[in-house]
Amino acid sequence: MRVSFCQGLLTGAIVLNLLILYYVSRAQQQMMEKRRDPGRGSRKAALPASGLGGGMGSLVGVGGGMVGPGGVGGEGNSRGPRVTVLLREFEDFENYVGDVARSFLHQRPELPFLAVSDTPPYPPLSLPEGAHLLVLSPSPEQPPQAHRPEFHVQTEFVLLVPDGVELEQGRAVERLIRELEGEGGGPVRLVAAPVLARSAVQCLHLRVSLREWTATYTPAASGSSGSVCTALQGDAVVLIRSEDLFNLSVPLGRPLLPSLFIQTSLHGWKVKLLESPCFSASHRPLFSSAHNQWKADSHLKEATSRLMRNFGLKRLLLADGKEQWHGCGKEMARCFGTVRDDTPEYLYLDRWTPPCCLRALRETTKYVINILESSGVRYWLEGGSLLGAARHQDIIPWDYDVDLGIYLEDVPNCDYLKNLDSGSLVDANGYVWERAVEGDFYRVQYSEANHLHVDLWPFYPRNGVMTKDTWMEHKQDVEFPEHFLQPLVPMPFAGVTAYSPNNHRAFLELKFGEGVIENPQYPNPTKKRLDRSRL
Repeated sequence: MRVSFCQGLLTGAIVLNLLILYYVSRAQQQMMEKRRDPGRGSRKAALPASGLGGGMGSLVGVGGGMVGPGGVGGEGNSRGPRVTVLLREFEDFENYVGDVARSFLHQRPELPFLAVSDTPPYPPLSLPEGAHLLVLSPSPEQPPQAHRPEFHVQTEFVLLVPDGVELEQGRAVERLIRELEGEGGGPVRLVAAPVLARSAVQCLHLRVSLREWTATYTPAASGSSGSVCTALQGDAVVLIRSEDLFNLSVPLGRPLLPSLFIQTSLHGWKVKLLESPCFSASHRPLFSSAHNQWKADSHLKEATSRLMRNFGLKRLLLADGKEQWHGCGKEMARCFGTVRDDTPEYLYLDRWTPPCCLRALRETTKYVINILESSGVRYWLEGGSLLGAARHQDIIPWDYDVDLGIYLEDVPNCDYLKNLDSGSLVDANGYVWERAVEGDFYRVQYSEANHLHVDLWPFYPRNGVMTKDTWMEHKQDVEFPEHFLQPLVPMPFAGVTAYSPNNHRAFLELKFGEGVIENPQYPNPTKKRLDRSRL
């Protein structure tokens, strides 16, 4: 078959494009190999020289000289060290970082040792040769990679060690590596060994619900070889692949282990706690005085609050049954701003009402109900609050206030309500009673600082129908037959027994439509719809 000139030209062009594609692919592959190999290419170039006092973001050796981003990675060949020892948490005012470095470098002098600090330690650390300091805070004269730890770790694994730990047997590191490699690509992505201290390391299960702003720890099997869980409590040495560590959003957050396990649990990763090898710790307790211990405890509390705030966690349920709260309280503003279009800002983040806000709403509800009942004011659960009682016996998980209906004629019975024609009243317990500026109703706020509130909607009967003079732009804000309130019936709600209409289903379907109890939806689905598959 004869090949025309055009066909030959087209064939030549195709061959030429294939050759170009081949050489481009080869060049990209070589670039990737250079990035992985610390001994070649641009990764070996040192950062601009600077002393420790010359700025943050420095990687400083014992003599104060700079080491480039590839400088602590070892020998730059396939026989180099596979693990970098990294010490993240220590206190400037008293620490044993130098002793830890000397212990590891005595047993394994080829291992890179990296101490990591948020700011330059003062007084400066005394590190042995082969150990380096990385300061995470950026400095304007440094390149961006200077303060990023992933540019300073060139090994396959990272061994995270606590302050005061010692390496007595160099083979212990290989044991951890073998254990982690033996897990293959399964869910176990971290291996840990205990540090011999006064309290044993505890293996925990951790469930993190970002939607509910909550982390829940529960006990797991502990102390046996090969225990697998999702979090640890206590001193431990933890091995993780460098790639996994630096794929986390905050790889070296503080406190280190809570930060690490919150993130790894959200990835579905697990940690394997070994019974051996054990690492010794001659420096226990870490602090020589009660004052230094108090300072360290205060720093830990501050770091924990900062971490929870950054991760959007308001409530910690601990394994011993205790709770920690990191959200709003009575003396601070609530966790969200002014609600627009009946859609609080957290719904747009696929989150529900923060638990601290729900707690404040429950406290306010209980307080208001007690006062209404003791004052002889008839009330009933209204709107979304009645809907929450029917579904959950509680506030709807994404609701941001509580609604109660009251008889207008009973308002003079309550000292807090009868004189609220203008202004507001702060009672002896710090609750703020006011006549709402948005309409003809009353509002009780949690405090002057925190505006979580219970709304009181006054109705009066007219020809057997409960009505009022001012109406809001809510579909549930409608007239209804008074027979729903004759009699009022008790109903569990938000930890108390409240009163509700006697046929709550018919009452709710009158206001919201048929099937409203069984078909939950956000208050304004035109702005944000509830994904019911996630319930």
